[in-house]
Amino acid sequence: MTDFQKVLQESLIWTEGFAAVISLLYFTREKESTWKYFSLYLVLMFLCEAMGKWGHLLLSYDKPKFFNYFVIPVEFLFFYWLYAAKSFGKPRLFYMLSFLYLLSFLPSEFFFTSKKIIFSFNYTFGCLILMILVVMEYYKQINSSEILNFSRNKMFYINLGVTLFYIGTLPFWTFFSLLSEYTELWNLYFNYFLITGIIMYLLFSISFIWGKQSSS
Repeated sequence: MTDFQKVLQESLIWTEGFAAVISLLYFTREKESTWKYFSLYLVLMFLCEAMGKWGHLLLSYDKPKFFNYFVIPVEFLFFYWLYAAKSFGKPRLFYMLSFLYLLSFLPSEFFFTSKKIIFSFNYTFGCLILMILVVMEYYKQINSSEILNFSRNKMFYINLGVTLFYIGTLPFWTFFSLLSEYTELWNLYFNYFLITGIIMYLLFSISFIWGKQSSS
């Protein structure tokens, strides 16, 4: 890892912490709405990333399993819920997509190694589902009567952040083993992964600061 990537990696975790703090500052305003769960999600994600970075200093645990079987599934399932159940008002869609995503663990268990920090197959499948929801959200926003007030829509910032990070880095994790053979390309994409992670959490912070109170 280059010095630049180390700086970005440190910045990413603290940006996650910043987003969690911002969300807590607005928690009282949002406690009667769906967005209180988004605040709790950001806090949980920061704690999980802190566990991944410093947890070995306190206890012995299996980091790949922690991320593959808890952190990453929580990320995908939460966003499926936020998009399908809350933004689109289709809870059945949330249950269906969640079931399909959880089914993707079966081939990972039987055909892929469990020693990786990220299961490429699960992550790819989860991202493809998320990409469909992202496109649906863009379609909803474009056809909304509130399109001119997009800057006050929390989901605008969240959707943009998810697009840049999860969808933008989909090829990186899908073809991770292949890209690792080309150092320059791998470093370029890893830089993108870290930078867009920082941007995404900044956008999440902005969604609380600029997003209108009644957004749900």
